[in-house]
This record gives sequence, structure tokens and C-alpha cells, in this order.
Amino acid sequence: MNCIIIDDDATARLIIKELCSKSEEVHVLEEFSSAIEAIKYLNTTEVDLVYLDIHMPTFSGFDFIKTLKKLPKIILTTSDKNLALKAFEYKGVVDYLVKPISKNRFQKSLEKLDALLSETESKTEGIVTYEFLYVNVDKRLVKLKISDIYLIEAKGDYINIKTKTKNYIVHSSLKKIQDKLPADSFFKVHRSFIINTSEIIDIEDNTVLIQKEVIPVSRSNKGELMKKLNLL
Repeated sequence: MNCIIIDDDATARLIIKELCSKSEEVHVLEEFSSAIEAIKYLNTTEVDLVYLDIHMPTFSGFDFIKTLKKLPKIILTTSDKNLALKAFEYKGVVDYLVKPISKNRFQKSLEKLDALLSETESKTEGIVTYEFLYVNVDKRLVKLKISDIYLIEAKGDYINIKTKTKNYIVHSSLKKIQDKLPADSFFKVHRSFIINTSEIIDIEDNTVLIQKEVIPVSRSNKGELMKKLNLL
């Protein structure tokens, strides 16, 4: 896959370029000391991957991500160990490499990217669907099978993702996770709940039974929910 490197430190760019040269999986098209110059380049050239430093003068790596309309995959490179949780809130971020970057850690990052691309994406009639979701739990990326999720509940600044085997408390919002779930099987029935409609056991008045939990359905959402079900 084609990539570019963005880092204001020349030595850091050289190290990443050398690591890339030793891998058959990634080819460096260009390198930049300025995120703004990289944005100009991406306006005319499509790349698969960006190695991106976070702390840069004037325009940070996070500023770069927020600016792009069409995001390639992003692997962040930084000396700062404290921004990992924040980093994975940004769309497109695949991994977080802390400098100095070892050859082994660099290769693991590519393996993670390959796994994400090969295992989570399937194309049907031009629409990309996902089998898996990666969430941050206690500074670890945990891989969840989407079909195993039966309920997601909002808890202030966090969400509780409930699966058939375990629950996961994640710093996120319902809106963020809803954007990553297949709309044909997941539906926001209430301001605090998203359900997997295939897991509904029964519906009574303004509630649904999911597993052993009774979940409220707002009046405004009940009609749309009924349209999603295979009614006799």
C-alpha cells in the first residue's frame, strides 16, 4: 500500500522511511515536515496510509485529521505516551506508535492494519460493511464481533457495550458508535439505548425485551422500529 510520512523531525522521518523500506507491504510516496504541505499533496494524490506525528508546530496531527474530508488510514507516531485514548477517538486511526519505534513494533502495526482491512471489510454492491469493531478498554484495543453485541447503553460520557459473553465500558457516545454499526440490524430505540434488532425477544407497549433486559422505546422511534421487523 502507498503511504506518506508527516513529521517535523527529519530524523524521525528517516527512521520510518527505513522501516518502510524493509517491508514489502508499504511503499513511501512522499514525506513532509509540515501537515499543511501534506494536505496540499493529498488534494491531488490518493494514499492508503499516513504515518503522522502528533506534536508539530502551528498545525498538529489532530488538526490534520480534522481537516481532511476523505481520510486514509492513520498510524500516529509520537513521543507522547499520554494521548492514546484521545487518539483513537479520531476516525481513521489504526495504531499509536511511541518513539523510538522498534522494528518489531512497526511490523506489528502493519499486521494490525492488514487484519483490520482483511477481516473487517467486505464489499457488497459497493457498500462497505464491517464484521468487527475495535474499542478502547483500559488503554487496550479490544476486538468485538458486531453480531455478538445485543445492547448499547449510554452512561454519561461513557457507553456500556453488552455482548453475549461480556460487557465493555468505553469512553464514547451513542452517536459515535451508531455511525460504525450496520443500520439494517442496529437501531436507536431511545436516547440512551441502541439495540440489535435481531436479538429482540418480544415487544410490549413501549418496551422491548432483549436477552433478559426490558428496554424502553420512545414513542417517536416505535413506528420506525416496527418497519424494521419482519412482521406477519
